[in-house]
Amino acid sequence: MTDSAGDVDAARLRLSIVTEGSSVRFGTSGARGLVADLTPEVVQAYVQAFLTLFSTRPSLMLLGHDLRPSSPAIARICLGALESAGVAVQYSGAIPTPALACAAGRLEAPAIMVTGSHIPFDRNGLKFFLSSGEITKCHEAAMAGAKVEPPANAPMADLPRPDPQAGKLYLRRYEERVPQGGLRGMRVGIYEHSSVARDFLHHLLDHAGAVTVSLGRTDDFIAIDTEAVRDEDVRLAGIWASEHRLDAIVSADGDGDRPMIADEEGRWLRGDTVGMLCAAALNARAVVTPVTSTTALEQSGLFETVIRTKIGSPYVIAAMDRAQSEGWNLVAGFEPNGGFIVGEGFRVGDGDLGSLPTRDAMLPILLVLLRARSMGVKISALDAQLPRRFTYSGRLENFATAKSLTLIAALAADDELARMLMCPDAGAIVLRDATDGFRLGFAAGDIVHLRSSGNAPELRCYAESQSTAQAQRLCSACLRRIAALP
Repeated sequence: MTDSAGDVDAARLRLSIVTEGSSVRFGTSGARGLVADLTPEVVQAYVQAFLTLFSTRPSLMLLGHDLRPSSPAIARICLGALESAGVAVQYSGAIPTPALACAAGRLEAPAIMVTGSHIPFDRNGLKFFLSSGEITKCHEAAMAGAKVEPPANAPMADLPRPDPQAGKLYLRRYEERVPQGGLRGMRVGIYEHSSVARDFLHHLLDHAGAVTVSLGRTDDFIAIDTEAVRDEDVRLAGIWASEHRLDAIVSADGDGDRPMIADEEGRWLRGDTVGMLCAAALNARAVVTPVTSTTALEQSGLFETVIRTKIGSPYVIAAMDRAQSEGWNLVAGFEPNGGFIVGEGFRVGDGDLGSLPTRDAMLPILLVLLRARSMGVKISALDAQLPRRFTYSGRLENFATAKSLTLIAALAADDELARMLMCPDAGAIVLRDATDGFRLGFAAGDIVHLRSSGNAPELRCYAESQSTAQAQRLCSACLRRIAALP
């Protein structure tokens, strides 16, 4: 007699084996890869692996997606996989990632977000949330080793009418904390492009009393990277600020977890500057941020401690949890892309904000605008109060991960090669940091950092100096030298 249970178990394979040869893998935040590789079998395998994290099947799962053309079809696969597993699904439609995560916490239900965030158009991905927040790197490892049973024809389901509850819970989080009229008198441009957060931004800024101006809305998806702002967006922001007499321009990336803020001249603030201003507005005691954020953090003296991590929100969140367990309160985290993460104990307005353990674009946008308005100063004046350290980042696209890692290993083994390739005119090396990739500090005060992207086949370069122009020169020159290598 055949042991059917044994047969079923024998037919299962680890997720890592099912997805072998596919570009889809866990990166800095979530699983991402080429749309062509996000097949029904691969997507369903990830959903099944996520379900293995629970000792009992969830009674409810939230599901949402961004505005990429490929996202609804991937959401259909997720819905079919969840329904086949007997899990009820609340489909939230097109919604910002932090909104879905916020609702997951409020409803005590896990969630899946279909999004490629800021990565190129031909890619997409999945982000997974427990009711307590983003899954950790330990959860990712458990999923990679989980046994799954992808069928020959993975089921797909028709998407129902979106349930608005998740979006309403997210809006209420800020409506109840941000004073009505707090931004009265401000003219704020909203660079909408294809961000799923665009209508949420209008709603909350209107609620706060700002006059909002719609800018650059499009139905064609644009991959906006808040760490590498396009020259076109730099030019447009200056034009818009002048033409519309704006006090600020705000925007967010594709899934609404990374903010963009430009001052009254249309100059985009760096994400780590936005993070510092937001943390200061919240009176944070401890700040957790990746190694690539500007050293102005330490120089500012605004925070009692600064904790540095690898790049990726899971690392920031894990370090925030450790800091809180060690007795720190008012712990905030942010990434150089501006995505802000709040721990417990923060108050905004007359109430407790509540933690949101994932990146969020909305809070820093609201707090930076409110801080400028309450102080009666321009956005540029807030930026000017911080130490004069400037960062710039760039990338070489279609640069294979293996090639990046080989290059970085060679640089780490040869100081002279590293100095000549990364920053030949800045003096001796005075700082070496291998927290994430390879980061060097030089006697002239410049810093250059190389790392392989966790989301795409790209080599990223981060530079820090005493002016934006110098940081840009350092970054661009380093990438040119690398691109010229045989």
